[in-house]
Amino acid sequence: MIGHMRERVVAACDGASKGNPGPAGWAWVVADDTETPARWEAGPLGRATNNVAELTALERLLAATDPDVPLEIRMDSQYAMKAVTTWLPGWKRNGWKTAAGKPVANQDLVVRIDELLDGRSVEFRYVPAHQVDGDPLNDFADRAASQAASVQEPAGSGLGSPEPPPAPDAPPARAPRKRSGGAKASGGRTGSARTIKAKFPGRCVCGRSYAAGESIAKNDQGWGHPECRTAAAG
Repeated sequence: MIGHMRERVVAACDGASKGNPGPAGWAWVVADDTETPARWEAGPLGRATNNVAELTALERLLAATDPDVPLEIRMDSQYAMKAVTTWLPGWKRNGWKTAAGKPVANQDLVVRIDELLDGRSVEFRYVPAHQVDGDPLNDFADRAASQAASVQEPAGSGLGSPEPPPAPDAPPARAPRKRSGGAKASGGRTGSARTIKAKFPGRCVCGRSYAAGESIAKNDQGWGHPECRTAAAG
């Protein structure tokens, strides 16, 4: 029996979708007593949304950890955290319907997470993504999920995989090629070029997150980095 009578286990989980929906992946990481990644796993999901990837990561983490040991889970997904901590009890009372009477999105995953949480001591902790001095465990899970989404291959400590590659901090090379023609840009300059400060952290179509307070612009699939707007339009 490893880690006899651990007071609690600290873990993180994250999902990634390159395009939302697009190639997606999930990952979880469990720390040792010094909060260093000790055990981790990541896997591909084919084409899926961010929300499915985030929920799958949580489900896999809960399934892979001892239900008798209290667990702290660090996540940077507002949706997945709210889904399980805030909305789930009401959904359950409503027979897995939303307040509007519609079936809960991703119901199979939500029901499974509810079953896995039953009788367990789990504390959810929101950590903002991609901070310079951010949470190293969440950063690890974020990188592992991103890698799994990109390469669509499983990875993990049990498979002897190396640590996931560092996140590309720099934005991808800006795409000037679209603007040179002028046809694309001229029509959409008026409303769509407007940037606003993000109220909440989120994830851009490029797969990278943005933080609250960062400038974002509207693109075909929602909000994201201004430099990704034209790239996403083509």
